[in-house]
Amino acid sequence: MTSGGIRRSIMAAAGLALATFGGVVQANPHPWQLNMERGVSTWSHVPYDLNNISLAVCVVIGILVFGAMFIAMFRFRKSRGAVAEKWAHNTVLEVVWTTIPVIILVTLAYLATGGLTSWADTTGSQMTVKVTGYQWKWRYDYVSYMGKPIDKVGFMSRLDKQSDDTRQLDSGMDPYAVKVGDEHTYLLDVDKPLVVPVDTKIRFVITGGDVIHSWWVPALGWKLDAIPGIVNAAWTNIKEPGTYRGQCAELCGQDHAFMPIVVVAKSKADFATWLAEQEAASKKAPPPPAPFDAAAPATAAATTPPG
Repeated sequence: MTSGGIRRSIMAAAGLALATFGGVVQANPHPWQLNMERGVSTWSHVPYDLNNISLAVCVVIGILVFGAMFIAMFRFRKSRGAVAEKWAHNTVLEVVWTTIPVIILVTLAYLATGGLTSWADTTGSQMTVKVTGYQWKWRYDYVSYMGKPIDKVGFMSRLDKQSDDTRQLDSGMDPYAVKVGDEHTYLLDVDKPLVVPVDTKIRFVITGGDVIHSWWVPALGWKLDAIPGIVNAAWTNIKEPGTYRGQCAELCGQDHAFMPIVVVAKSKADFATWLAEQEAASKKAPPPPAPFDAAAPATAAATTPPG
């Protein structure tokens, strides 16, 4: 069996054995959620399963260690006439309690390393999106889709106006009144979400425009730092249409809490229609103003001597 087959077998067996740890699977986090969410991408189950495996290992170790401690303290206490043994070492026992932790750590490292290498492998991507973090907003630029470059589709994504108005000091507005449908979205909604297609391997290239930010959508299963001067890359393949919310996960300044992320996953047909509309709108938009050059003369008259 190949190493990939071994890893899949271990993960499948562990997922079945640890199903009781799973809880209710949700598309987005919700109040009183006790476990990580499984997520909606082809990769997001990897950290979910690894978290459950690690939790199970910790629970078993905790039961054994604290069980042995309580048995020793209550059953073999001095008041019951227990007399301590005189031996100092037990070679077999020491080999066992050294070997078992090593096996556990090697297994967890094997699973974690496999997950990280698969997450970092962006080869074969069908779409590329550039994400740039600013204080305190995100910019999304669509680079390519299905092997074709995308022409001038990009926008800033900021906190939605209702949340922004509500958060102001002495606004008197109720945060619980900020909703999208039945979902409370105070500080979790934006004016322009990132729209992507489902069943598509999407490569994200992420950087920062001022300070370090971190792009995090729990439903995708990962987060990645946006660092000025450095381009990090990751990928996702969303399987279910829907709206998935996240936030900046790096303390980036006074308005760090007001920097949400919203990803809207559409069917391929709906996304193609949306993308065509965006490209058509970008062609009609007026060109951006030329950057100001302080060294250049302001007018022609300024460079012409008076007659």
